[in-house]
Amino acid sequence: MTFLQVSGIYKQGEEEPVLQDISFCQQEFQKVAIAGETGSGKSTLLKIIAGLIQPEAGTITFENERVKGPAEKLVAGHPGIAYLSQQYELPEFLRVEQVLRYANSLSQAEADALYDVCKISHLLPRRTDQLSGGERQRIALARLLLTSPKLLLLDEPFSNLDTGHKSLLKTIIQDISENLDITCILISHDPLDSLSWADEILVMQAGEILQTGTPEEIYQRPVHEYVAGLFGKYNLLSPAQAKVFPGVSEANQTQKRGLVRPESFHLGTEGGNAVAGKVKRVTYYGSHYEMEVILPEVTVTVRTGTGQLKKDDAVFVSLAPEKVWFL
Repeated sequence: MTFLQVSGIYKQGEEEPVLQDISFCQQEFQKVAIAGETGSGKSTLLKIIAGLIQPEAGTITFENERVKGPAEKLVAGHPGIAYLSQQYELPEFLRVEQVLRYANSLSQAEADALYDVCKISHLLPRRTDQLSGGERQRIALARLLLTSPKLLLLDEPFSNLDTGHKSLLKTIIQDISENLDITCILISHDPLDSLSWADEILVMQAGEILQTGTPEEIYQRPVHEYVAGLFGKYNLLSPAQAKVFPGVSEANQTQKRGLVRPESFHLGTEGGNAVAGKVKRVTYYGSHYEMEVILPEVTVTVRTGTGQLKKDDAVFVSLAPEKVWFL
């Protein structure tokens, strides 16, 4: 049985469509991430799935039951689906334990276990106006989970969080998926959030789904330059530039442009299919270095773990044909 079925969703904006013929399915406990630039329709899609916005056409089926929009019922929303917005508003000047008590449908033992998962047990005596942004968000999340949803929709949960709070929330979301038997859909602008978490990624552009696939497929084999750019840096080689690397041009039977991720290049010694070049710039990113290397006909970005090279150093760059994806 399909857990969630989204079929032919269409939503008209003031001038142009916000969503056009959006269809996909999700199995129970499958982690789905939705990626796309600002204005691509991601948040609108989540709200339609939650029953908070009425589409002009299409249906949402959740556990074999159609999700009704706000035009079809008095109170918007579906009891089995929880939506965490980017604002995560909480009542002001109440203690956290009061806010959570009003929403709780669980036993005290179950609620205490949930508070531990969300890392908020120590915050219960505090007032909501005494909390940081990350703490407020975790409490808003716990308040939703107290209603025992089966599907949790997370709309940019990591936005506006510092590194520490973001890392903590990522752990909590992982625990929710694994320990509380709750299925999640996540929107995030950070490619690492989606690639490291999701089982499947939907890439949206201008209200349409451009590509669906596993994180590996989306990152290594994007269908469009737009998709490639959403998930990190890349090099785009014209057929003429690809001829710099022996073997790559032979692999390109259709004379398409070759997309190469920076880590796919190999820095080594002269010989084989290595191409001589000169380092133009070196940038340190903590876990790795990125350098611009001037080669015959093209300048490429190369990612490496070594910091021994510096500007104007001579290098040899090789590229295996199987590391190139032709667009």
